[in-house]
Amino acid sequence: MRTWFHSWRAAIRIARRDAWRSKGRSLLVLSMIALPILGVSAFDLTFRSSELTRAQELQRTLGAADARFEDANVEGLPILQDPQGDQSDTVEDFTKGNKPWPNGPTDVSKTLPPGATVLTDSSGPAKLTTTYGLLTTEVRELKAADPIAAGIMTLREGRFPEKADEVAATTTFLENSGLTVGSALTARGFDREYRITGAYELPSDLKTEQINALPGAFLKPYGEALEKSGLSVSGPSTTYLVKKAGGFTWDMVQRINTKGVKVVARDVALNPPPDSEVPLYKNPNYYDYRANEAVRAGELVPLVTIVGLAMLEICLLAGPAFAVGARRSRRQLGLVGANGGARSHIRAIVLSGGLVIGVAAAVVGTVLALALTFALRPLLEEYMGQRFGGFTVRPLELLAIAGLAVLTGLLSAIVPAVTASRQTVLASLTGRRGVRRASRVLPLIGLAALLLGGTLAVYGATVSDQTIVVAGGSALAELGVVAMTPALVGLFGRAGRWLPLSPRLALRDAVRNRGRTAPAVAAVLAAVAGTVAVSTYAASQDAQSRAEYQPDLPHGAVSVFVMEEGGRDAATAVEAIDRNLPIDLRSDVSRVNVGRLGCSPWGDEEGCGSYEVMIPPANSCPLWVSSGNDDSDPAAKFSKAQRRELAKDWRCDSGGRGGSLPVQDGLLVADASLLKVLGIDDPGAAKALAEGKYVSFDPTQVVQDPKKAKGVPGTGKTGAKTGPVGTVSIKLITDNKAATRAAEMNKEVPGEVKTFTAYKVPGTPQTYGVHGLLSPAAVKAAGMSTAPLGAYFTTDRLPGTEQQQKLDAELAKLGDSVDYTLERGYASRYSIVLLALTLFAGLVTIGAAGIATGLAQADAEADLKTLAAVGAPPRVRRTLSGFQCGVVAAMGVVLGSVSGVLPAIGLRLADERQQRAYYEQSLDRGWGTMQDSPPDLAIVIPWETLGALLVLVPLGAALLAALVTRSRGALARRAVH
Repeated sequence: MRTWFHSWRAAIRIARRDAWRSKGRSLLVLSMIALPILGVSAFDLTFRSSELTRAQELQRTLGAADARFEDANVEGLPILQDPQGDQSDTVEDFTKGNKPWPNGPTDVSKTLPPGATVLTDSSGPAKLTTTYGLLTTEVRELKAADPIAAGIMTLREGRFPEKADEVAATTTFLENSGLTVGSALTARGFDREYRITGAYELPSDLKTEQINALPGAFLKPYGEALEKSGLSVSGPSTTYLVKKAGGFTWDMVQRINTKGVKVVARDVALNPPPDSEVPLYKNPNYYDYRANEAVRAGELVPLVTIVGLAMLEICLLAGPAFAVGARRSRRQLGLVGANGGARSHIRAIVLSGGLVIGVAAAVVGTVLALALTFALRPLLEEYMGQRFGGFTVRPLELLAIAGLAVLTGLLSAIVPAVTASRQTVLASLTGRRGVRRASRVLPLIGLAALLLGGTLAVYGATVSDQTIVVAGGSALAELGVVAMTPALVGLFGRAGRWLPLSPRLALRDAVRNRGRTAPAVAAVLAAVAGTVAVSTYAASQDAQSRAEYQPDLPHGAVSVFVMEEGGRDAATAVEAIDRNLPIDLRSDVSRVNVGRLGCSPWGDEEGCGSYEVMIPPANSCPLWVSSGNDDSDPAAKFSKAQRRELAKDWRCDSGGRGGSLPVQDGLLVADASLLKVLGIDDPGAAKALAEGKYVSFDPTQVVQDPKKAKGVPGTGKTGAKTGPVGTVSIKLITDNKAATRAAEMNKEVPGEVKTFTAYKVPGTPQTYGVHGLLSPAAVKAAGMSTAPLGAYFTTDRLPGTEQQQKLDAELAKLGDSVDYTLERGYASRYSIVLLALTLFAGLVTIGAAGIATGLAQADAEADLKTLAAVGAPPRVRRTLSGFQCGVVAAMGVVLGSVSGVLPAIGLRLADERQQRAYYEQSLDRGWGTMQDSPPDLAIVIPWETLGALLVLVPLGAALLAALVTRSRGALARRAVH
């Protein structure tokens, strides 16, 4: 034991002095190992610091209160909840039968315990006036200065409001609005003015735009002012912060639940009861969202894969660097052998070099990670959008990450250590390299790994449902190619007979010294293979995305919609577009309005209504029609074959029109100019609009008139291009709340029915979400009212950047309620990714080739001196170094390009198989449509990326090596024997 200790101690001292003597090489290897350690350690520190404990989460949501009471909105019926207060459900099961789901408020104030201190916390939206225009912002009424609210908001400047005409604002709101502390704040349609007294932030959501006011100071009078103007506003949601002596127990929470109130209690959340005491967990409708061990293990697979590939990459890159050190220290190692040192001592010295560099990289990477994470903490918090719970350091995790650096350093030095120990003492002292035979076993092992990995990749792509099999097989095949690299390098040497002198010498030198060339080529191969695999997969996905792209409008067309406040700003938005864009044609549109102006068609406020374009029973898809006997899946009553057949029925076709509209059933009120904007050339449709008929693009809406139309709607064989083919009925629903109740009980929704003569446009043209059109005159004649919506436009050319910026500035003044769309066509999302991958592969390739060049120069000093002795000019040294680097880069790029295509093809085939299986399942369940077709995923080779790698990277590596190499070598000194 003592001898072993002293021998390793001496080896480490020798390695430390050698590393200090060769500072440039040591710094290069240290940087390669330390940078990944720095990144992983910084990620660990950032993740752990941002991971809040349950106590910290409660501090940010409850402040100093003991509980938060919240209305479950189930009309006061008993509920069940989990201890954390995240999930709840009614005690009674409303999913069965025809019972309506309870949807009404509860008076939470009656459930508050006597003697408790209570703070109300209310929030609601408001459209506030800013320096640039309007901004829809959340207004929160909470007495933030009260000690009970401490921790919910963090004051950054000034103070919280103390009077009814004062507010505070989040820093994000102030930044986006152009206002400052001390500015006056007003709301649209509200004549009160407020003074901003302070700036604050929400620790868990730094990017929130919010205003804080005292309870009752803003939301109630603001809502009353809007109602006087005939506009509706959503009522505020209110919760209650409660502080009570002794806190709340689980039994108390359950008693409060019986009154329809949900409670988040601090003591219960921190010390939850056993699952057996939580009735919600026994509810058959409960779904456990808590992460299980299997999910966590699955999440670790990508992380382990990335770490493993990073270690392989570093080992392949750092291995040649250690080989350089071993070559330069061959005389020193020979002296160790001459003085009685065994081969194990030589291996220990070289391995100690990896150990020393690994430990140094671990220390440097960890220290830099700690320092940078601590220094960049404010920037990291701003980027993540939340404050850290604290600067959390997990020593064991950092030690494990640092251990990876040490392990990587040792693994990188294994091959150079074994190679150096096989040198004879005489060869080491004289500098002779001797005759080295290439291993015949390693290429066979590599070939076997290549075949096995390729087989696994093909199996994963064509048989298995696990893409991890494809990735694992591809990785094994790549390792097989790496093992075959020495043999493949020999094959490249046969191309030397057709090359000029300098590249021929460089290629022959690379082939003759495969021990140093193969690791460098393997490093380049690994980097390029990963880049080619990812870029091929990304290019193929990009091609698929382009083929599946559904435009919102015809190319170059524009639309603008304003739904809020009854479309009050629609005209202003339309004028802004008309003024700033190169408009060719404009078509104003409006929507059918039922009830009070300004109501949301889907809202349940008093006086709000909606409408429904009725689908005749004969036109309803059987797969979607419930029998009324509590069948949650109507398609279940059909066989698989019947579902497949019905999926192709025209009544079940929901595709072909593309796009979406913010109006009910895709019904717009417009004239024939809209047909031109949408690119629909049908004189019959324009004539039908002029005659006050309903123009339908959806055959299921039309009740056919058998006297005037024949055939199946939607097939283009209606025989009625010049006249009506039936009728369409629209039901006007004056009370949305009553309609919701009736629908929940499977009863007919009451409402007045308006019937229009209909014209069905032949075929299934792409209408970008428009299902039906009515002219303004037809709507008025039917006694219905309309509300402004916006307009459609065509442009004679796509607008430039300046025009777009001016328009964005004008629309921003109207707030964020403007729905603006400009169809520019498909834009690739992967071009930047492919460019970044190409640059990354280029840098790694040049670095690996540079290391190999340094190793070649260490080995080829005698050859260069011989060239000088026979009269070769000084530039030969520079030219030879450049070609040596270029040859290594070229071989690695070629092999890497071939290796990288395999996993990309395998993953794409696996994706296609999975999508085809999903397509077949959709047909079996009746989810398919007439427009669906079996998936046929394209496999696209990114030739531009491959071309850049094959040409530019070796050329850049050669030029860089030539520039940094001295044209004249230093004078050689006689070795002292």
